[in-house]
Amino acid sequence: MSPRRVVVVGRPNVGKSSLVNRLAGQRIAVVEEHRGVTRDRKVIPVEWAGASFDLVDTGGWVERGDDLERKVAGQAARALDDADLVVVVVDGGTGAVEEDLAVAQWVRRTGRDTLLVVNKVDAAAHEAAVWEFLGLGLGEPVGVSALHGRGAGDLLDVIVGRLGGPDAPASDPDTAVGEPSDEALRVAIVGRPNVGKSTLFNRLVGEERSVVHDLPGTTRDAVDTLIETPEGPIRIIDTAGMRRRARTEPGLETYAVLRSLEALDRADLAVLVIDATVGATGQDQRLAERIAAAGCPAVVVLNKWELVDADDRATTMATLDERLAFLGDAPILRTSALTGRGVHRLLPALHQAATDYVKRISTGALNRAMRDLQAHHPSPTGRVRYAVQGATEPPTITLFASGRLSAPYLRYLERGLRERFDLGASPVRLRVRTE
Repeated sequence: MSPRRVVVVGRPNVGKSSLVNRLAGQRIAVVEEHRGVTRDRKVIPVEWAGASFDLVDTGGWVERGDDLERKVAGQAARALDDADLVVVVVDGGTGAVEEDLAVAQWVRRTGRDTLLVVNKVDAAAHEAAVWEFLGLGLGEPVGVSALHGRGAGDLLDVIVGRLGGPDAPASDPDTAVGEPSDEALRVAIVGRPNVGKSTLFNRLVGEERSVVHDLPGTTRDAVDTLIETPEGPIRIIDTAGMRRRARTEPGLETYAVLRSLEALDRADLAVLVIDATVGATGQDQRLAERIAAAGCPAVVVLNKWELVDADDRATTMATLDERLAFLGDAPILRTSALTGRGVHRLLPALHQAATDYVKRISTGALNRAMRDLQAHHPSPTGRVRYAVQGATEPPTITLFASGRLSAPYLRYLERGLRERFDLGASPVRLRVRTE
């Protein structure tokens, strides 16, 4: 049985994400005092009074707007398809406005069970203003202050009561936040703004889950979706575009980048998306360094490949090899997320990278390889007498050496081991102990 789902909707900037954070008991949704901060829909498991349900945060719904606002509204509309309860949030500080009425009419047309919540009721003196919203036709309103937590517990009691009590199953959301309870492979999609990460994400998921628009910075938070593949489940994490620090706006964008870095740290694998029409930039190089520091395997997706002139393709690939050396032998897939060309090779590449990441080499085979490599090219400063693999994720090998081994020689040994044992995209860590 699927967990019950509570969808939070409303016009832009009424405090939906603040309310979601308050009810979830942690800062999950990005919050900023600007219109239209939330764009994608995010699902958060919540437990209260013995009941479990999924709380869905959505972007602001508008009846008419520009192209981006219409896409955001479309995300909110799709979220209602599976809603057991719709929480309509309004702003008690401004009173009922025309946009609130449009939201109320839209929700009533869906026929879903609805609960009206008046936010920003920060004191008892403001409670009288709650009744102004009876005219929306959504029933008796509940007054809360998401900022101060006033009335949050009472609201959760009402939600649990409307859902039918504390008999809900434990949540296994398709877009979980924090550490998921399943054993799915966690894959973070990272890259600079506007390189096609969300388009690739939607292509993999099979629906328009993240808002895609030709505006850098459309994705403001990390969005997770669990998909089933023939090789097992994968949790795809779409992240905000990461620009270099000098161009990152303080506040909202800085927080979104931090959430992207957190998503990368908790990922098993990373997909680095690069705009093929631009090639690998200095920022792509820094992202490659960040992935290498996280210690997870990477797959590079060279997106928009169909837009690169045939005469420029060799130069683009050469630049990639030069600037992404931090990622070792990470596979490079030339794709078009927009048309789907080449995307079918991504999932097999991810599963292969995951297999290589946990590969263990027998001590005998490892030392035979070490003898062959040193016989072919001995080190002038020391010799590896014995080698043992001490860990996986990534494969970590300790070398017991008679003297210091230079960095270039260690890279030679790493390449040799990678080729001999077919370690693919997995990072290989060599640790040297001098005897």
